[in-house]
Amino acid sequence: MGTQLDNAKSVFRLGLFREFPTLMHYRDFGGYQALAKALLGSPGAVIGEIGAAGLRGRGGAAFPAAAKLQMVRDNPPGERYVICNADEGEPGTFKDRFIMTHIPFQLLEGMTIAAYAVAAAQGFIYIRHEYPEAQETMRRAIAAARAAGLLGSDILGSGFSFDIEIFSGAGSYLCGEETALLSSIEGKKGRPRLKPPYPTQSGLWGKPTLINNVETLANIPPIVGRGADWYRALGTADSHGTKLISLSGDVASRGLYEVPFGTTFREIIDNYGGGIKQGRLKAVNIGGASGVVVPPWELDCPLEYSACSQRGITIGSGAVFVMDDSRSILENVRNRVDFFLHESCGKCTPCREGLRQAGRIIHNLLDGAATLADIDNLERYTRTMQNAAFCGLGQAAGNSLSSSLKYFRGEYEALCRDRDQAAPKEATA
Repeated sequence: MGTQLDNAKSVFRLGLFREFPTLMHYRDFGGYQALAKALLGSPGAVIGEIGAAGLRGRGGAAFPAAAKLQMVRDNPPGERYVICNADEGEPGTFKDRFIMTHIPFQLLEGMTIAAYAVAAAQGFIYIRHEYPEAQETMRRAIAAARAAGLLGSDILGSGFSFDIEIFSGAGSYLCGEETALLSSIEGKKGRPRLKPPYPTQSGLWGKPTLINNVETLANIPPIVGRGADWYRALGTADSHGTKLISLSGDVASRGLYEVPFGTTFREIIDNYGGGIKQGRLKAVNIGGASGVVVPPWELDCPLEYSACSQRGITIGSGAVFVMDDSRSILENVRNRVDFFLHESCGKCTPCREGLRQAGRIIHNLLDGAATLADIDNLERYTRTMQNAAFCGLGQAAGNSLSSSLKYFRGEYEALCRDRDQAAPKEATA
């Protein structure tokens, strides 16, 4: 690992937990003090602290975490669930796997505090089957927490009871979408559902359900334990706390880094990743396969929700893939289109047919068989997917296409057999 945050300013303290952590090791560094503190107060106080911290979901939607907790809490008394979405299927993303294999008790503590806040008695961690090490580590951690009275009946003598089971997903990318994940646990085909009703109202088996991903839930213990003011001071006025970044591609030091919000993408690449490995920086894919491809001049954008939104950059899962000038933009985009075409559930026409047509055009471009008119059609198919696909994953499938067409259209046109008819354009990369 390269540069890491000082532990006093870190939510995850990555340097402390490189080997498999025992419960004793986790508690030696303050683990489970936040749960004990939460159980002494009211569920409303827990939600209030998380709200004051400004925690937002660390998935693509960045929904305020406290608002989601309150939505589940506000349902009439009855059965309800907490689900941790650990179906980390976004290519180039490995933050959730690291948390589960190195800091499993921080995730369990976060889930337990969340369950206390929403009055849930049962939780599930949905882990893709391609993560057998993470599944095994989490099973051992759950057993250790039960044995210590940190899961199960009457946790820490508080009268509150909560337990967690592991659910192994079958590997579908689409099950990272929350309603498809619910269908998968219920034994149905993993396809997205129509919303509303939202899972906070009618989720697993029709019961109110809180669904958050691994990183979001693992943020909760430090917030409750150290307080909202400490957490807000880590980031910026717009975006609070830190973000885990999965840095890969043509950088000197690939790996997982925790960075404070407000850090620019150029600083992430240069200061944390040690800069470009060789050649010149050509482009960066931000947000994973469902993210965008941007040129170097966009990298001074700070890692902030508002700043990124204004510039059309999706933070998404926090994956940052760096490309040097030996890389082909179209080869990169083809990989992403092929991936989404393989993973599409086929439920809606914009995603199913849009990806098929986009894939055909991309392959024709790389074979020298496409025309300039095909690029115009590719733009139309992309817009249709982004505006009309049934679920968020289908809508995001066009992001790499639209951004690469915006910034690197010249590379597309250069591959057309009638490229000599293209109007002269200024260089874009």
